[in-house]
Amino acid sequence: MFYVLSKLGFLFLRPSNAFVLALLLGVGLRLLGWRRRGAELIGIALTLLVICAWTGVPTLLLRPLEQRFSVPADPDRLAPAGILVLGGVVDTGLSTERGSAELVDGAERLIATAELARRYPGARIVLSGGSNGVFANDERAESAIARDLLVEFGVSAERITIEDRSRNTRENAIYSFSTVEPKPREQWLLVTSAFHMPRAIGTFRAAGWSGVVAWPVDYRNGAATDWLGGRTAAEGLTMTDMAVREWIGLAAYRFAGYSDALLPRP
Repeated sequence: MFYVLSKLGFLFLRPSNAFVLALLLGVGLRLLGWRRRGAELIGIALTLLVICAWTGVPTLLLRPLEQRFSVPADPDRLAPAGILVLGGVVDTGLSTERGSAELVDGAERLIATAELARRYPGARIVLSGGSNGVFANDERAESAIARDLLVEFGVSAERITIEDRSRNTRENAIYSFSTVEPKPREQWLLVTSAFHMPRAIGTFRAAGWSGVVAWPVDYRNGAATDWLGGRTAAEGLTMTDMAVREWIGLAAYRFAGYSDALLPRP
């Protein structure tokens, strides 16, 4: 139920959707005779739309999340028992329909996993992720599609374990834990997008993963990003949606007890 409510609720909380809905509501108010109220709502929606599309607000929202964790300074000193890879990079519906691996933003997670598999040949690889559908469906699990892709990249299938039930970060953590049964303080690399890493780390720690080590990928901002340079409206709104989703997720997960901190520390 939490998963369904979170998915449906964010359809309205997503800034890009909320701005359009506010514009439509403003137009509706004007047509119904509340011209002043409608004009005010339209003005507010347009202002927020412009701010989120073309200013530095998306960077301001995303950068604290992306900068929170970094790749270990000396990766050669690590001896991980395994590599945990979170889903969210495969369109399971389109992949099932087309019979191929159709990737979305964040595919760097799988590229980094292939690289880490070569760097740490003794580490297990655990792919966590079910289907993208909100309700029950017959789509292939994301982890199964990702496994096939990694095998094509040259990773041995014997090293790969899939967890194919999870649909969100909390389920990633608890289902992967029951699948792997890690030993106390056993070191596991956690691979996910940099902006999602704080929520992922907090959730995995709360689920019992005491030795999880962040390996962030898929950055959307540079360390010295130009606040106003070269961004399209679509890019700005997409980044705003991502950031707002993560900040809401951090608060909701902490309130529900799914994470060990509001903004987990390294």
